[in-house]
Amino acid sequence: MTKARASGGWSCPRILRNGAIGAISLALTSLATLPASAQEVRSAVLRVDYPSLLPLSRLDLPVEDLGLAGAAVGTEDNATTGRFMGQTYDTVTRAVPPGDLAAAFEELVGQGIRLFVVLAREDELLALADAAPADALILNARSGARSLRSEECRANLLHIAPSDAMRADALVQFLVWKKWTDLFLVHGSNPADLALADAYRAAARKFGAEVVGEREFEDTGGSRVSDSGHVLVQRQLPVFMQDTPDHDVVLAADGTDYFAEHLPYNLWEPAPVAGATGLVPVSWAPTHESWGATQMQTRFEKHAGRTMREEDYQAWLAVRVIGEAVTRTGAADADTIRDYVLGGEFELAAFKGQPVTFRTWNGQLRQPILLSNGRMTVSVSPQDGFLHQRSPLDSLGLDEPESACTAFE
Repeated sequence: MTKARASGGWSCPRILRNGAIGAISLALTSLATLPASAQEVRSAVLRVDYPSLLPLSRLDLPVEDLGLAGAAVGTEDNATTGRFMGQTYDTVTRAVPPGDLAAAFEELVGQGIRLFVVLAREDELLALADAAPADALILNARSGARSLRSEECRANLLHIAPSDAMRADALVQFLVWKKWTDLFLVHGSNPADLALADAYRAAARKFGAEVVGEREFEDTGGSRVSDSGHVLVQRQLPVFMQDTPDHDVVLAADGTDYFAEHLPYNLWEPAPVAGATGLVPVSWAPTHESWGATQMQTRFEKHAGRTMREEDYQAWLAVRVIGEAVTRTGAADADTIRDYVLGGEFELAAFKGQPVTFRTWNGQLRQPILLSNGRMTVSVSPQDGFLHQRSPLDSLGLDEPESACTAFE
């Protein structure tokens, strides 16, 4: 029994209540990789803070340690095993505006750090990957951009965050399983909204659903929230949604959080809402409890004093990928870690029912996607019956023939 499996949610409950037993087991079964002397594993977590308006809901107000708290818990998990393996873990964290990212990265590289977990958008990730020294590795813990897994992929950039395509496929699989196949798409006007809309169109084509109509909700700028906001929405949004074709579900593609939360109960015709609100495809949810997830939730809440968000989970998972690779190989350099996680032997338990692994053609971490209504996990994709010759997880997101990535060949 490895420590990763003990903390990942598919071992016995007694082990789940005592992670130390799993750590001891991992140490005993991995003595062949024990280094001759103490080994320090150094990494950095970089979070880019973009200018933004307040979210529509107070439940989503920004927190100062977003992502960084997840990385801290991951570092603690790595250190538990490291104490038996002669390894120590030092994770430096930085939160910077976009204009300061390059300088912060250069400073950390100058300190000898070569393993980076980055929560940033597509452009900043590509800039870091292109500026990184040859012996560095970057783990993307935020961006779901399709291009990063296709024509703009980089050999030194691996993806922990699920792609937009994985999320869209996960949701549409469930809708098709329910036989709710007529979809009405409402998307925003910003680039992130349009990218999500593309992902939902592709998912509908892929799984036999149909987008029967579309509307664009234009972002006119200004504050998202006002004292009279619900009064205006209640009057205006139903008119916006009038005269639509018959549909089973309204899909909301809102990557910038400025309209989707208003859709439920404000439609002209009654229909369930999914996508950016209603039933939402997520990598993690504070309500998730299955496969030992309650243990993870409790540990995180004890550390951070709040619930675990997606960015926290993705940063935790990225740090754990590093720790698992170091434990298994006995090495802490980026080249060895990259070769190991892409080599076919790597797997990591992640509290979602099955081990996660990497796709060798574009560096994307395979993982189940939770479908949450904000109060509970409604389902988990891939859905039953959606098969793949390699793994059902590869039914989510860009399959090898769909990806234009050549950096991993």
